Amino acid sequence: MNTEGEHATAPAAPAGPAPRTAKRAMVGRLSWGLADQAASSISNFAVGIYVARSLGVTAFGVFSLAWVTYGVVLNVSRGLATDPLVVRFSGVPEASWRGAVGRASGTALGVGVALGAVCLTAGLGLGGRVGPAFAALGVMLPGLLLQDAWRFSFFAAGAGRKAFVNDLVWGIALVPAMVVAARVGSVAAFVLAWGASATVAAGYGLLQSGIRPRTTEARGWLREQRDLGYRYLVENVSLSGASQLRAYGLGAIVGVGAVGAVRGAELLLGPFLAVLMGLSLVTVPEAARVLRQAPHRLASFCLLLGGGQAVGALLWGGALLLVPGRFGELVLGGVWHSASQLIVPITLGVAGAGLGTGAAAGLRALGAARRSLRCQLFASAGYVGGGLGGAVAAGTVGSAWGVAAATISGSALWWLHLRSALRERHRDPIPEVRTT
Repeated sequence: MNTEGEHATAPAAPAGPAPRTAKRAMVGRLSWGLADQAASSISNFAVGIYVARSLGVTAFGVFSLAWVTYGVVLNVSRGLATDPLVVRFSGVPEASWRGAVGRASGTALGVGVALGAVCLTAGLGLGGRVGPAFAALGVMLPGLLLQDAWRFSFFAAGAGRKAFVNDLVWGIALVPAMVVAARVGSVAAFVLAWGASATVAAGYGLLQSGIRPRTTEARGWLREQRDLGYRYLVENVSLSGASQLRAYGLGAIVGVGAVGAVRGAELLLGPFLAVLMGLSLVTVPEAARVLRQAPHRLASFCLLLGGGQAVGALLWGGALLLVPGRFGELVLGGVWHSASQLIVPITLGVAGAGLGTGAAAGLRALGAARRSLRCQLFASAGYVGGGLGGAVAAGTVGSAWGVAAATISGSALWWLHLRSALRERHRDPIPEVRTT
């Protein structure tokens, strides 16, 4: 009996540290994701605050329109290039990763050139206050999208430190660029400064990775990843497009100043949104690793992820309600008064979004692109409908409450679909993650 006991327990001894080692590695990757997003968000927060204080609420609204347009283009690039990359090439052999990164980054750069030309042409045609900002954005899009592609590529390889350093380079380059933009004193100058500093970081990404973006292979990448890429494209564009439609509609219904007020309230949530977005950089790669290594833990991983973000958003929003008005005016200037009225609904909306991201990461890891597309289309339609319907009923505050209600409803749908996808996987396991 003693001999049998020794044989039964001997293999278990070295297995003890392995889960702890895996957890430490996961915590390390998540920590670099947070650090990277902190660097990125501090830069974005500084730009937003500086523009809001320097140019006033109306000009800040124009800047915000260019910002949300960039968000649409960014999500086109991610859907076609980097989302399939992180789903299928996270934690794979280096040779496979390098080949995929060359094609994916080339795709991102090609998207930047093509859609940048569209923005430039539209901006030159529009004129007025908005036109120069969009023209400047068009010039800067290739560098902006390539820099973002490097970030996702590094996280797919588990090298979050490189992504952090790259965003740090962007932040450092942003300082002198902002000084020059402040002397010019226009929205277009700030857009150019922001994009030029990102282009510097994109160039540094070439040195970090030692990989040249292969734009000539973009068509091949799109063809190889079409089962995921085009669905992720529609999903991502519906998300950012909904934000853009809501911004344009809010500006038409209430006024451009209302767009600035919403953006100002989002800036108040900036530090927490930095955490949320930082986690989003690594949640899909981590969920994919959990699925391969311990698939039975995927649901609990997603629940912990989403629930933690929701609780964090509520705590941060509660803290904002205690901020003295004088301090708020010091940070946002004239934007504070209108932005402070939106703290409660925007906090609830962010909490709902945070809860939903846990389920979204699980669906992405499972490769359930059809389900995630349905969820995102529903959420986007609710976002636009709630935001614009609320604006018609009760102005800027009504729009914020409409968005909050739509976001919470969308989060519930994400979790219902994740539960169904997990049940389907138990009946019909998904194929292994592609590594070639």
